[in-house]
Amino acid sequence: MYLLVVVISLLLSSVPAQSRPVEVRTDKIETENYIIINSCFLLGARVDGPLITFGDIAVSTGFKNADPCTARECKWERSTDGLVYVPYVISNQYSPDELKVIERGLRSFADVSCIRFVPHEGQRHFLHIMSDSGCYSYLGRQGGGQVVSLERPGCVYHHTVQHELLHALGFHHEQNRSDRDKHIKILLENVLQKQSNFKKSETNNLATPYDYNSVMHYSRKAFSRNNEPTMIPIPDGNVVIGEARSMSRNDILRINRLYCSITFFNIKYYI
Repeated sequence: MYLLVVVISLLLSSVPAQSRPVEVRTDKIETENYIIINSCFLLGARVDGPLITFGDIAVSTGFKNADPCTARECKWERSTDGLVYVPYVISNQYSPDELKVIERGLRSFADVSCIRFVPHEGQRHFLHIMSDSGCYSYLGRQGGGQVVSLERPGCVYHHTVQHELLHALGFHHEQNRSDRDKHIKILLENVLQKQSNFKKSETNNLATPYDYNSVMHYSRKAFSRNNEPTMIPIPDGNVVIGEARSMSRNDILRINRLYCSITFFNIKYYI
């Protein structure tokens, strides 16, 4: 028996290496591939769904609170060239026309600020744009991959894309800002029960005025239980609110004041 084993071993050793069968550890390879392929989904996964506050702001329960992003840790970092690169992945759930709307919204920030939304190429922090349940985003950079939900077809509009991306950059709703009581009256008697969407937040308003034309302002009857107004502007109750179809001058000003150096200020937005 011993002699037979020796003979077989000698025969195998004489076979060229490229002809020998190779043992493949499929268990380890499959596990590693699973981690690599699914990392962008696992990092932004919704096990039981995020807690949605203020209508469309997701909160990572158990992790970081949805702060108004006045602190540095929830801002996206500025590069040495003065630009702020925000990587993104777009789900393949969207039609070609919907994809054009989303990409137009992403590009619109480069026209007026130092923000550059760029395709994800392995960066640690990024946005995962997908069609989930409704329109929502986390507030500011959360770390790792984070979902921006643009449910199709109801959320795939230019102003909605800009709105949710502004949340991802750290901006809150206009009607929730800290000085809102000087500019708007909340009619709680008309608000749906168990709604906390009109709570004030300790926002950094970046020395900009309250803006009824902001793309971050909700409409007059938002979250109404009886089709009556839930908020009215003061002192002039007839002022139009919540009908913006793109970022306002003040929206753009805030982006630049929070993120961009003076080099990237476009003078027409600051006079």
